[in-house]
Amino acid sequence: MSPDEYCQQKTVQSGSSFYYSFLFLPPERRRAITALYAFCREVDDTVDEATDGSVARIKLAWWRTEVSKMYGGAPTHPVMLALQPHIAAYKLEEKHLLAIVDGMEMDLDQSRYLDYPGLQRYCWHVAGVVGILSASIFGYTNPQTLAYAEKLGLAFQLTNIIRDVGDDARKGRIYLPVNDLQQFGVTANDLLKLQHSDKFEALMRFQAERAQAVYDEALALLPKEDRRAQRPGLMMAAIYRTLLDEIGRDGFHVLNQRISLTPLRKLWLAWKTYVRT
Repeated sequence: MSPDEYCQQKTVQSGSSFYYSFLFLPPERRRAITALYAFCREVDDTVDEATDGSVARIKLAWWRTEVSKMYGGAPTHPVMLALQPHIAAYKLEEKHLLAIVDGMEMDLDQSRYLDYPGLQRYCWHVAGVVGILSASIFGYTNPQTLAYAEKLGLAFQLTNIIRDVGDDARKGRIYLPVNDLQQFGVTANDLLKLQHSDKFEALMRFQAERAQAVYDEALALLPKEDRRAQRPGLMMAAIYRTLLDEIGRDGFHVLNQRISLTPLRKLWLAWKTYVRT
């Protein structure tokens, strides 16, 4: 199996919505973004699948070394071998890849966030920099496009947090800010016990409205001249915003189920966005 095939398999197996936006890219850019996504999955799985935090830290340290080796011209992992040919072509910076690894390590150090600014710092590491790297691969002419991509990454991560509240709680993690919980009278214990209530629904509606506002802010930053190049991000925004709407229509019952869109619907939303942009 070639490095590119390894990354393709990793991406398909993840079942991620991002895959559907990759399909519309030219081959070279598609290979680059698939390798980047596979890298994110690898380091994320290092933490999610670890039963021992110390082992996870050792593995993340290995990934930091592997990133450095890639920029030095001697990577060993298939994902890094696949990504290496693209770092110069798309100006992918080492500090951003290392920031992603740092974000994954934050999950080993912190399972609660006091307020929204604190959560935003976490989101920047695990999603904002991914947005910047992705925008570089998609192509842009106006530097403001990177600000759009960073903000869009935040919106995607806020959506993931809403969708995964139950899954995260079962792992002992609560990403919803503590002061938001207090505002709506929901306790951490309520979440850990997976207790749905009117208060929880109001809290989640607030979270969804915040996320939708961030999508609006991101799209307002995208320069007109880069809209066509950035279509993959716009496709993802269409898919994720539709998912948010579905979660809301279902009454935010995310504690005991994972709400998702069918593959066919994701493909339809991606194609519809592509032809309209």
